[in-house]
This record gives sequence, structure tokens and C-alpha cells, in this order.
Amino acid sequence: MALFGRKKTTVGLDIGSGLIKVAVVDHSKKEPELTKVAIQPLMQDAIVEGEVMDPGVVAEAIQAALAAAGVKTKQVVTAVGGGDVIIKPIQIERVKEQQARELMRWEAEQHVPFDMESVELDFQILDPHDDGLEMRVLLVAAKRELVESKVRVLTDAGLEPSIVDVDAFALHNAFELNYPDAMQGMVALLNVGHDVTNINILEEGIPILTRDLTLGTRHVRESLQRERGLGVEEAQALLQGFDRSPHVDAVLETRGEEIAVGIERAVGFLASNTRSG
Repeated sequence: MALFGRKKTTVGLDIGSGLIKVAVVDHSKKEPELTKVAIQPLMQDAIVEGEVMDPGVVAEAIQAALAAAGVKTKQVVTAVGGGDVIIKPIQIERVKEQQARELMRWEAEQHVPFDMESVELDFQILDPHDDGLEMRVLLVAAKRELVESKVRVLTDAGLEPSIVDVDAFALHNAFELNYPDAMQGMVALLNVGHDVTNINILEEGIPILTRDLTLGTRHVRESLQRERGLGVEEAQALLQGFDRSPHVDAVLETRGEEIAVGIERAVGFLASNTRSG
């Protein structure tokens, strides 16, 4: 699993539960340039809570999105996320990177609640130029089954991953690139997806807490249907529209509270761990 490194042109592929997104980024200039974007709707329930239920349908949607973006390369950059991914800043004895790589699996056993034989590990030293006795390291662990499942989907679509990143890092990178002056102090990034809402809390540009809430636009649409008596197309049109609607306001008042509670719990967890540490 690689978290860093890229070619002149990168094809990013986001396989969501509701949409397949393709972004082509040109790195040949001074600043990265987004050159092409394509979005392909995915048949309902083809992916449920991150699990691929119909590989054939998903593969066809991926191919359609790539064709719409005019992409011919077989290599793509993708990402994994959810409860099977752990991101945690830790402190270890200051050693050279090669030694750190040898020690990391043992260190991970102290911090990751997964069987070490079933995970992919990666890390980044956050303070490589400091000279203290300890160093800060960002540890990333993902269940191998999760990574292999993503690779199988790509293989079904005739693709191969050049990089498998983490969803939270992708959001972080986009924020840092577009708002470099905002990478100070404490920042919370919120990404509302189809099935899941991601919370990523940064401190001085370093991810210190990530959480996934099982709440997304699909749940809002279903609430519009159930609580407000709307049809599927009408509910979807309201979600994608620009005009305010009393139907949407009523549902978002409830769903917004759920997101707020999730953020409060995440911040509370962070505060308690900071005090105990």
C-alpha cells in the first residue's frame, strides 16, 4: 500500500456507494491541474455500506466513467476507508526510517485492534529533521481484505492501482492544496457521502482523529420518502436542487443533529485521550 508518490498524470478513481467519480490531474506544471472529471451514477444497492454486492455492475460503471473522461490508461489511484482503516499519530524512539520500518509492525500491535497477520501497514515520520529522543509517526493500518476487495473491483474493470491511499488523506490533501494558509491550529474536515459521513480532525496540518458516521445523502433521501411522503425521483431532485424546501429543512434538522452528535463524540473522545496522554 503506497501513500506517497505520483506520475506526471494521475487518474483518481473514487468508487462510492452512489456514484463513481474519475478525476484526471496533470502534475507537469508548477501547480497540479485538474483537467478532466467524470461522474457515473451507480445502480442502487450495487454497493451497500462499502461492500460490493454486484461486481459486474460496478465494473461497468467504472468503465463508463473512465470512457466519459477519455481515460485510456489502466493505472489508477484509489483509496480505502471506513472502520477497517486505522489512522493514528504515535510516538516512538527516534531511529532511521529503515529501522522504523522494521519496528513498525511491533509498534502497531500496541495501537491497532486488528490481527497483524491480516493488515497492510504504512507510516510517515512527521518530524524527520528534529533531534529529540522520540519522533512522531503517523501510523496507518488497513485490513488486507479491504484492500484486496478494492483491487478485485479494479481488476474486474480491467484496471490496476498504482496507489492505494486512504479516503481521509485524499480529503486532507485537497484541503491543504487549496487552502494552505488554513493549515494551522485545529481544523475539522467534514465529507458527507452517499452512505457515510467522514470526519477528519487536523492539528497543525496533522491528522489526529478520523471517524466515519453511517449517515449520508441516501439516508436523507429515504427520510424524505418515509417522513414527507415523497417519491424517489422527487426526493432526489430536492437533494440535488438549489432551492430551499420545507421538506428538506425538516429532515435535515433531525439528520443534522445526528451529525452534530457524532462530531461532539469525536471531539470528546479526542479531548479525553489528550488529557489522559
